[in-house]
Amino acid sequence: MSETDIFKKQNFGNRLGFGRKPALLVVDFTVGFNDADQFGGGNIDAAIRRTVPLLEAFRRRGLPVGFTRIVYTAEGIDAGVFCRKAPNLRALTESNPASQVVPQLAPRTGEMVVNKTQPSAFFGTALASWLTLHGVDTVVVTGCTTSGCVRASVVDAMSLNFIPIVPRDCVGDRASGPHEASLFDMQQKYADVVNSDEVIRHLETGAQA
Repeated sequence: MSETDIFKKQNFGNRLGFGRKPALLVVDFTVGFNDADQFGGGNIDAAIRRTVPLLEAFRRRGLPVGFTRIVYTAEGIDAGVFCRKAPNLRALTESNPASQVVPQLAPRTGEMVVNKTQPSAFFGTALASWLTLHGVDTVVVTGCTTSGCVRASVVDAMSLNFIPIVPRDCVGDRASGPHEASLFDMQQKYADVVNSDEVIRHLETGAQA
């Protein structure tokens, strides 16, 4: 029996489908995470480029768009265990250019920008209440890293009963192993993992604005 077979036998990996109203969540596609000398590498840059047309599709439909950034105070008083594991994250302060969303995905007026200090976009932030305010039931999650902040955000989205959709070509990681393993894991237990073209087709057929 293959690894996939055991999941099928136990009835994992069922299709969730899109709900009534999707939002786009762009997780940590910032300057620092697109720089292999800081926090990036692997296929992150390619995932950013694939996210550009997806972001444009959401904007054309007037659907909610949110971004996350890891941002700590200059004094580091909010830098906890996450920064003990990865101390260089403490450099991501508001004044650091590495903390800013990459120019090709720059947020526009009316789009949510969430500053966070933990992997999940939902932990200790107002993201869930903002999505609820806008009547969102489906969250399309792009960003990096697939095995880190993307996966953490997907698990929390599901735990809050939002339907998570992960476009596999719009998420990136420093290494292919954790990237592919996390995509497999999310597909089996937490989300629908699809190509971005499928999401765009859904939007073009009339997703609710």
